[in-house]
Amino acid sequence: MVLVCSGVPCGFGHGQSVTAPTPSQGSQKTPPANTAITLDKEALANANKAKAVIERGIEALGGQTYLTIRDRESQGRVYGFHAGRPSGGGGPFWSFSEFPDKERVEFTKERDIAQVFIGNKGYEITFKGPHPVEPKDLEDYLRRRHFALDVILRTWVNDPNVVLIYEGNAIAAEHSAERVTLINDKNESVSLFFDTDTHLPVKKSFEWRDPVDKQKNLEEEVYDNYKPVSGIMAPLSVTRYFNGDMSNQRFLVTVTINQGLDPAMFDPNSGYNPNKQAKGKK
Repeated sequence: MVLVCSGVPCGFGHGQSVTAPTPSQGSQKTPPANTAITLDKEALANANKAKAVIERGIEALGGQTYLTIRDRESQGRVYGFHAGRPSGGGGPFWSFSEFPDKERVEFTKERDIAQVFIGNKGYEITFKGPHPVEPKDLEDYLRRRHFALDVILRTWVNDPNVVLIYEGNAIAAEHSAERVTLINDKNESVSLFFDTDTHLPVKKSFEWRDPVDKQKNLEEEVYDNYKPVSGIMAPLSVTRYFNGDMSNQRFLVTVTINQGLDPAMFDPNSGYNPNKQAKGKK
């Protein structure tokens, strides 16, 4: 199984000689792609330690089975929050995703409202038909997908221009954890926290700057209640935070992987009817 940066120093491309930032340098920019500077022993040891933590985390999630998930279906209840306070009673949802960039989420008991994302486009589907999601909502979704845990562990860690930094021990979501930070060549960074006993990821955090008010925002996700599902470990509780306030919480009832999803569900103009499909399976 090829995991993280196999065969080359973690986070650096072939033919490069670069210095990985130490934990105290986590905020500084990564070197340009073709910059050649000295790779010192301390930086290399730190990068290799970060690599080992991530590898253990991937193995705990299911190793090669996790890395080769083609599609995933989940069902549960979702709750929204505003300024940390509940903004409603919550409701059922069904989520279908196909790696790397397709997702459909259905809401209400009737499953008659859906959001579909394909590539960099997003649509909301109601009884009136499909229409593009609001630009701000699409921007927020694409940002979350870019920093999604699956994307980080399946894409970022294999990018030779991503720097891996071991940040040491930390407390994350009431778990004793090890923190690893990844920084790509666009100076975007994300931190992952892995439970020291189970090695499973328990938290993810990243910052981004609002293009309008230029203020930095912090987004975090906490993963809990892991259960085995077809050879992988899936978190049945996912809580999202925005600048320290709870913003979204999902409790999953079922998770299914690699069942082969109907391509029509990702086509906003297909007239796909989830209720008709569900009856057909019975």
